[in-house]
Amino acid sequence: MRSGSGGASPWRRSDPGGIGELSRVSVATTAPSASERSVGGAGRGVSFLDAFRSCFVPPEARSPETSMSDDFHPSHQLSQSLSSQGSNSGSTFGSKRSIKGMYSPMHRNSSEREMPGSTKFSLPQIQKATKNFSPNLKIGQGGSGTVYKGQLADGTLVAVKRAKKNVYDKHMGREFWNEIETLQRIEHLNLVRFHGYLEFGGEQLIIVEYVPNGNLREHLDCVNGKVLEFSQRLEIVIDVAHAITYLHTYSDHPVIHRDIKSSNILLMNNFRAKVADFGFAKLAPTDASHVSTQVKGTAGYLDPEYLRTYQLNEKSDVYSFGVLLVELVTGRRPIEPKRSIIERVTAKWAMEKFVEGNAIQTLDSNLEANDAVNLAVEKMYELALQCLAPTKRNRPSMRRCAEILWSIRKDYRELVVPTSAMN
Repeated sequence: MRSGSGGASPWRRSDPGGIGELSRVSVATTAPSASERSVGGAGRGVSFLDAFRSCFVPPEARSPETSMSDDFHPSHQLSQSLSSQGSNSGSTFGSKRSIKGMYSPMHRNSSEREMPGSTKFSLPQIQKATKNFSPNLKIGQGGSGTVYKGQLADGTLVAVKRAKKNVYDKHMGREFWNEIETLQRIEHLNLVRFHGYLEFGGEQLIIVEYVPNGNLREHLDCVNGKVLEFSQRLEIVIDVAHAITYLHTYSDHPVIHRDIKSSNILLMNNFRAKVADFGFAKLAPTDASHVSTQVKGTAGYLDPEYLRTYQLNEKSDVYSFGVLLVELVTGRRPIEPKRSIIERVTAKWAMEKFVEGNAIQTLDSNLEANDAVNLAVEKMYELALQCLAPTKRNRPSMRRCAEILWSIRKDYRELVVPTSAMN
């Protein structure tokens, strides 16, 4: 149940204007750049760039159970656009080829770095690790294949993605190799770590880091009976923002994920987030503003401009991130077909409530409202509204999103700590 401020938000705009009007707000008007500003908690500042760089650490050099305390520095028209969702979902594997002896790491020229922990696998190794793909070790299943938990000979826990053999067509094959090509290029604390792959005989397998605490959607649905607290949600969305910023800006070649959604956000036991599933990922063009490509993604998260024009760039991920922001606040899925027409498309409904000055009415009923939460929700929705702009040019960069979220977290902590001290 909620308590505290329950009616119209105390931060209600005196003249919110129309939704379309707000959706055209210039990104530059949100706040001055936080790139060089000291941010952080507990009286100990750290620049955004320094904190972001701290995530470019090989996973083995850093404990995966890092605390979520203030001392942790994370890795660095609307109704029409929100109603025009629809596409395929989930990422896939597949290939018609069967190439003996092609194991991870993928072919690299001398200029490409070796991924820490990359391993060459054989089929017997993976069969042993998964107890011959035991049903008891199955941890996920989709239209393209099944995911198994496994343990390598050295004790490393892994997730093994095994493609369905009856979906080996040219499209599935392209996605299988897309995922491998993307995974071998990236290394970041908030991205699942690539261990290797195997294509041999009738098997196509991708081996990645095992992330033990399920996905974000499961926690928003309270499948384990526990509520994901607001502070945890804020930490998670900052982790995701840093991961996507890295993909767009700091990887060897800019990468567009194309399937940012809550079920692709995996959680460690300490609720640190890792973005997963790169089957739809696309390398961004270096000499053009966009790439023309077949629409891929998940209904409810798809950029309406991409749907309309087939032109993809990094701002399509920004749109999906805006949907994710709303999802974290409301706890609802992007599309809720059993709800009334007004509430069926969650982001559209939430943004309309926001411009009316009633953002707090959209807060997940499992969360408790207070001044800190109310202010954070308002600011998160301001950012979400920009991310959900109908056209790409009006959306912020993911780096800007991360900077704004850092500022939101700082303000949230400053309001929460005095309240906690009085109790």
